[in-house]
Amino acid sequence: MRYTSAEANKLLRELQEQRNALLTKESQGATFVAATVEDVESVRPDYDYARVSEQLAAVEAKMRAVKHCINQFNLTHCPEGFDMTVDQLLVYIPQLTERKSRLSRMANVLPKTRLPGGGSSNIIEYEYVNYDLDRVRADYRTVSDTLARAQLALDRLNTTETMEIEL
Repeated sequence: MRYTSAEANKLLRELQEQRNALLTKESQGATFVAATVEDVESVRPDYDYARVSEQLAAVEAKMRAVKHCINQFNLTHCPEGFDMTVDQLLVYIPQLTERKSRLSRMANVLPKTRLPGGGSSNIIEYEYVNYDLDRVRADYRTVSDTLARAQLALDRLNTTETMEIEL
């Protein structure tokens, strides 16, 4: 079947939920407690090790197939407007996010700030920025715009381009 990247990631989450449900069933049914006065068979939970193991193996095989296709997609597709593959863009976006945060802090300071007094001294100290505030503010706007474009390009690609996944 053909899936978009967004659909494939949703499928991967659903498979993980199926796996978690099987593991929960296993942890709840693999052992049980019965009182000495109870009939052990009447309180035995419905659990079949072989069946659960087969189901787990099948779900995990599907998970590997889906993840492999997503990885291949990320290695071979380039979002529009960016000269890099999805896997590179997935590294670039957090880098842009960190840079935007750093530039925001730098852009939102006063050029000169009076420092708190230091006791009985009559000397007043100031802290000065040691960079071009206008340049930092311009870089902030550029990084912010680039980040928004990258996120939109990735979203557009993830919801329009498809991949073939054999399950």
